[in-house]
Amino acid sequence: MSGKPHHHPRSDAHNDPLDKLGHTRGHPPHGVQQGVASHSAVSASPEWQALAAHQRSQRGTHMRDLFAADPQRAQRHAIEAGPLFIDYSKHRITDETLTLLQRLAQARDVAGWRARMLAGEAINTSESRAALHVALRGSGPALAQAEARAALEHMRTLSAAIRSGAWKGVTGKPFTDIIHIGIGGSDLGPRLAVQALAAPLAPGNAPRTYFAANIDPHELDDALRLCDPASTLVIVISKSFSTAETLLNARHARDWLRAGLGADVGAHLTAVTNNTAAAAQFGVAADQILSMPEWAGGRFSLWSTAGLSILLTLGSETFDALLAGAAEIDRHFIETPFERNAPVLMALLSVWYGNFWDAQIHAVLPYSKRLELLPDYLQQLEMESNGKRIDRQGKPVTHATAPVIFGGTGANSQHSFHQLFHQGTHLVPSDFVVTAPTGDARSRMLAVNAVAQTAALMSGDADDPVGTPGNQPSTTILLPALNPRTLGALLALYEHKVFVEGVLWNINSFDQPGVELGKRIATALLPSPGAASPPAMDSSTRALMHRLGGT
Repeated sequence: MSGKPHHHPRSDAHNDPLDKLGHTRGHPPHGVQQGVASHSAVSASPEWQALAAHQRSQRGTHMRDLFAADPQRAQRHAIEAGPLFIDYSKHRITDETLTLLQRLAQARDVAGWRARMLAGEAINTSESRAALHVALRGSGPALAQAEARAALEHMRTLSAAIRSGAWKGVTGKPFTDIIHIGIGGSDLGPRLAVQALAAPLAPGNAPRTYFAANIDPHELDDALRLCDPASTLVIVISKSFSTAETLLNARHARDWLRAGLGADVGAHLTAVTNNTAAAAQFGVAADQILSMPEWAGGRFSLWSTAGLSILLTLGSETFDALLAGAAEIDRHFIETPFERNAPVLMALLSVWYGNFWDAQIHAVLPYSKRLELLPDYLQQLEMESNGKRIDRQGKPVTHATAPVIFGGTGANSQHSFHQLFHQGTHLVPSDFVVTAPTGDARSRMLAVNAVAQTAALMSGDADDPVGTPGNQPSTTILLPALNPRTLGALLALYEHKVFVEGVLWNINSFDQPGVELGKRIATALLPSPGAASPPAMDSSTRALMHRLGGT
């Protein structure tokens, strides 16, 4: 992150340290060379320039004053989207701000890009692929929906056989344990869903599910120590079936099965992939390979056959409710005008702060222990999708793109990094994800703490206006309960937000070339035993590899 000072959230515009440095909003992000490209169509547009001028006029405005001037502000700036209630009133916005942001959405053709996505056009331009995860939930082209239904039906058949005990291991034992092996989008979504929902919803006959993504030996080995090969099923999830980390862990798990059961362990293997030939060569029987649609990107894939572990652990009714909750947000996103469209507004607010207030950080704060993986999931969803410095035309962008996403569970986070929110020098927009309290007094205290934090961040401390100035923005997302429907809706809400952000910034949200670069270098650094590191490698990398025994 930059060492450049950040906007201190005070109502006095003359105290803005950025202004003292002569900073001009909308300059290229750090590291983008000046003069490489002129202002892109995004930051040079009249709509963008109007927002920049408006931001300058709002620097001295405090949210306290906005609330004092409008008794109906909370009611006017709140949305019901499916089962979710979203309060976005605690933001540095006026009616004029929203009008200008909506003009930007219109100028960037958000509606047109949404239509192209739903039509199945190759909006993932670098890979010439569609991005049709909505088809997994009942929207989009009929052919894609039919493909999704067929794959999901195959998954349901396998799941029913495993859960009923009809599909047994080589010794005749039913499967009591599942090892889910994947990484990135093939891991985070299913892992989040199982952790969030398993405790109250997993039926008594559900298998125990363990996740292994990291190639640190401890993650997989710790899981295998808890399992019996005779009653363990290994699921390998890789769209290409070539992901190095996943295949290394999969081979280790297969060796573990063979050590305990002998060479023929095919009954203990299943795969989710778009490369069925590679899965079959690995030893997975044809009828145990679940297809993953080409148009379902990894970080948007938990709704697909990549969700097999969700179905196995939680059952068909739960998985269907998860899809249904996401489908409600799909309909909201497709049908609702922009001024009341929750994903569109959340994306516009992200642009407002990231591009016009220089906010480089965004906090996600789930007030639920069961949602503690939500920040991790959203880190990948947003930072891998929109962490880009070139536009769709391959030219350097002249504006900031995705912020750094981080977070933690409340109320623990209140006794940790919230101090920086209240009294630090960074502007940090936050999302508070709050579940309605149950009858338990602790549950009520948790929810009250969340709301109190949003109030304190907004208003500041009247007795210490210099040390605790407030004016920190936040969105509150209320769930009536944490269940499959609300979780599906919550995750789909963020999926569509990320898509709209990409449109507004003119970047491709559906590829990840930076990730691929690291993989290529790692492959070059893993030669056959005894081989030297590549001579073209820099001296630091060669020295480190030597110390690690790589030469």
